[in-house]
Amino acid sequence: MQHALSAESVSDRIEETALFAEMLSCDVGLPLVLDLDNTLLATDSLHESLLVVFKRHSGRIREIPFWLLAGRATVKHRLAETFTEEDAKSLPVKDHVIAFAEREARRGRRIVLATAADLAIAQKIQRRFLFISEVLASTDGLNLKGSAKADRLARLFPDGFVYAGDSPADLHVWKKASGAIFVGRSAALAKRIAREVDLQAVLLTKASPLRSLTKGLRIHQWAKNTLVFVPLVLGGRLADPLAWMQTLGAFVALCLLASATYLLNDLWDLAEDRRHWSKRNRPLASGELSIASGVALMSAGGLLAFLLGFLLGPACVAMLVLYLALSLAYSFRLKREPILDVSALAMLFTLRLALGMVIIDVRFSPWLLVFSMFLFLSLSSAKRQTEIVRMVAHGHDKTPGRGYRAADAPLLLALGVGTMMATVLIMVIYLVEDAFPAGFYSQPAFLWGFPAVIFLWMSRIWLLCHRGELHDDPVAFALRDRTSLCYAGLMLVLFAAAVF
Repeated sequence: MQHALSAESVSDRIEETALFAEMLSCDVGLPLVLDLDNTLLATDSLHESLLVVFKRHSGRIREIPFWLLAGRATVKHRLAETFTEEDAKSLPVKDHVIAFAEREARRGRRIVLATAADLAIAQKIQRRFLFISEVLASTDGLNLKGSAKADRLARLFPDGFVYAGDSPADLHVWKKASGAIFVGRSAALAKRIAREVDLQAVLLTKASPLRSLTKGLRIHQWAKNTLVFVPLVLGGRLADPLAWMQTLGAFVALCLLASATYLLNDLWDLAEDRRHWSKRNRPLASGELSIASGVALMSAGGLLAFLLGFLLGPACVAMLVLYLALSLAYSFRLKREPILDVSALAMLFTLRLALGMVIIDVRFSPWLLVFSMFLFLSLSSAKRQTEIVRMVAHGHDKTPGRGYRAADAPLLLALGVGTMMATVLIMVIYLVEDAFPAGFYSQPAFLWGFPAVIFLWMSRIWLLCHRGELHDDPVAFALRDRTSLCYAGLMLVLFAAAVF
């Protein structure tokens, strides 16, 4: 065996591909023993099976406290009963570990899977990866973790073995192994472990935790929540510091709540997202962000959102509750219902405007709320149309977790373009019925540029969508598209000219 790594040199030996195998000795006589959770897999099978029970076998949730009384091994065993072969096939893996294990198997090395997960799940993983020759796992009454796993492996392989694991719980095993491989996320943890055992190799996932966090929370989607500031502008409260503070507080609360609902949506759709050509790269679906972290962030975000809402008053709480209720309805059911899904998305956008209204208690034109509904109904239709176009390009007739089929594309195109024209018409009605008579604008004639700019921008969105060149959510696309930003700048100039 080659020299072990010191704690100080661990950071110099981090790899991101199977090339780290060169750091090990070539003694194929020593079995390679792999841990399962967060080592071979990029997720935790216990959390995955628990999520399966919540989603597909909710009637068994009430049994969990009784399983806990019987011990952790019993909990794993009962949860594993609901875990299918298809579930096992969809779990994200660490490709570099798979590549290394396959290479060693081809060289004649014995590959053993030793895990604290239940035997039923481990056997399904073994059938997925044919290079695994043997499985050691927990059974009902035996939790094969830590010292129990170490003793079992020491008895089975008295001549030695190489063990790959990911956590301090594996220290018991590493201390009895002939070779130690650390597969994890934290360089600090790798250094700590290197002080206690002789590490021959360190493999850290180089995905940035901060990047995974921001992607999971969908920070870029917070731009949509700036709609709460629109009533502040159109309601003539720009010079009111208190109104600014209230609106800013509502914005933060809405951002926290929206991120919580995005995480819930991603957790609920894990299986479908992993079968999707692009959504499988989302942090939760890919394993970059753990299920436990997702649940913790979701809970913290929702709690903080409502705490802030209570500080802002009952009207804010009521709007947050309404937003949450509609978001839950969308996540659990409505997004699988054609037409209803895009209508729900349009309502969620319009609720942002409504929150801005109630938080500063301003009169707001009903025409502007109708305008918002039609605008975002059109943009939501463009989002679904884009998904259908990409679905067809990938050879699918139906998108996992959605109710649309390839043949629905013409209908969505007609719906989107029709609501686009209605959006322009409603903007004209708003100007005539509300904006001009209000007396808020010193030169209201400049506002006539709004319908023209809106028509040009939305027509561009639908043109790119029809061509299959709109590869993102239209709102997210607009935030990066130079032409869209120019249109937004032009509207700001027109508004400033109308006011000042």
